[in-house]
Amino acid sequence: MSGSQTPSELPGEGVPSAQKSSWATFLKSIASFSGDLSSLTAPPFILSPISLTEFPAYWCERPDLFAAIADAKTEKDRSIAVLKWFISTLKGQYTSRNEKLGSEKKPLNPVLGELFYGHWPDVNGRGQTNLVVEQVSHHPPITAYYICNPSKGLALQGHSAQKTSFSGGSIIVKQIGHAILAVDLPGGGKEEFLITLPRLRIDGLWYGSPYIELAETSYIQSSSGWLSTIEYKGKGYFSGRSHSFKAVLTPPGSSTAAKKYEGVWHETSKDLDTGETFTDVTTPKEEVTVGPLENMHDFESRKLWQHVARGIREGDYDAASREKSKIENEQRQRRRDEQAAGASWQLLHFEHIPSDPVYERLVKKFNGNPPTEDTYVFKHNHSQTPSVRSVPA
Repeated sequence: MSGSQTPSELPGEGVPSAQKSSWATFLKSIASFSGDLSSLTAPPFILSPISLTEFPAYWCERPDLFAAIADAKTEKDRSIAVLKWFISTLKGQYTSRNEKLGSEKKPLNPVLGELFYGHWPDVNGRGQTNLVVEQVSHHPPITAYYICNPSKGLALQGHSAQKTSFSGGSIIVKQIGHAILAVDLPGGGKEEFLITLPRLRIDGLWYGSPYIELAETSYIQSSSGWLSTIEYKGKGYFSGRSHSFKAVLTPPGSSTAAKKYEGVWHETSKDLDTGETFTDVTTPKEEVTVGPLENMHDFESRKLWQHVARGIREGDYDAASREKSKIENEQRQRRRDEQAAGASWQLLHFEHIPSDPVYERLVKKFNGNPPTEDTYVFKHNHSQTPSVRSVPA
């Protein structure tokens, strides 16, 4: 943050003038807060109109790349296809709100039991890809998801949570959780991939224009032994550009790279051996298809938050704040009623497992940490046929 400032770089420049006082108060509360920042209430103008429960849809906004994993013929080629698909999901997951809304926004904090369903239709024989998401915990916020393409024999199951803290003028987000991709093999059997999650750093707070940068390292470990190691760096590293990464693919039992890739995950990357393009996410993505609002269950994200989202999109932050408080108060009362009745909330689509055996088996292959993690297993109790949708009771 050193050096001369242009007018666009003045503190709080990205904040609406009427909101600068509340933004300054929010920054002070972040700087003085100890513990997990997710419990802090953000000013409405920095809220995204999208609930965190919708975020697993970003895994499959390029469904062709997801389906292509099943078409790879060898273990090495499958690991390359998984890496290519994974890198291509990062732009949607970590820059889409920045691009649409002018700066990074804080997602709406989901309520316990919140649901999101969607699909990407079959096009040119790639098969239909289906998505089921459930908010399985509110404190801390944990989102469980299941994404599958049955005709291609692909299933991704995972969960994510965040622990946030403030350091050096940035918000540091440790992503907790993992995903397991299972691939049905043509000759029978199954290959599994453990996908770990990168850390995030939210910069630009001083200017009121937050943006996400990925940090440190994440891994994709195949049950076949192939390992992708992805290192993330921000501006000033590698290419001197934001969103830079390097990825190395190593074969079973070896630390010698079989393939190397480098680039920026929000635009393009290349195969360092051939010089050919590896990933290119500058082309249009495919938004998830959801059912009509009037057919949704009250706990489905877009119906639950519709009035809050409208207020945010229209800049009516008073209305957004009122509607948000109404939902939060209803949830507090629901928890009080459950406590009084000696009952607890029952998950609809997922079952909590304290220790994930697939994670533990695969994380050992690269000596990853932590050595154990819990998981949420999909119950396979939701139809994703567009014309026949199962609705929770």
